[in-house]
Amino acid sequence: QVQLVESGGGLVQPGGSLRLSCVASGFTFRFNSMSWYRQAPGKERELVASITELGDNSRYANSVKGRFTISRDNAKNTLFLQMNSLKPEDTAVYYCARGGYYSQPYDSWGQGTQVTVSS
Repeated sequence: QVQLVESGGGLVQPGGSLRLSCVASGFTFRFNSMSWYRQAPGKERELVASITELGDNSRYANSVKGRFTISRDNAKNTLFLQMNSLKPEDTAVYYCARGGYYSQPYDSWGQGTQVTVSS
């Protein structure tokens, strides 16, 4: 059974930083690309960043390029998202997903972690 458990969200002021984590289980993590998505109130879920199986290539939404960094630790089955220079428009629930670099991700989602950027 696939499980994705996100953590690390919280309330941060504009310009601040957060580091999200996602611990994966129930599948062979190192054989899968991974992604981060987010969903703001009243909006559709959108792709934020994705990374290849070995972590040697990544892609970003234009809105976060240069501010966010996706990474992974295959030994610990963990995906990360380092978020710097946060803006109020980054406020959303953030989800990690299995797959998503080459095509649509698998339809299996964790509970997400809330990120709120506000002064």
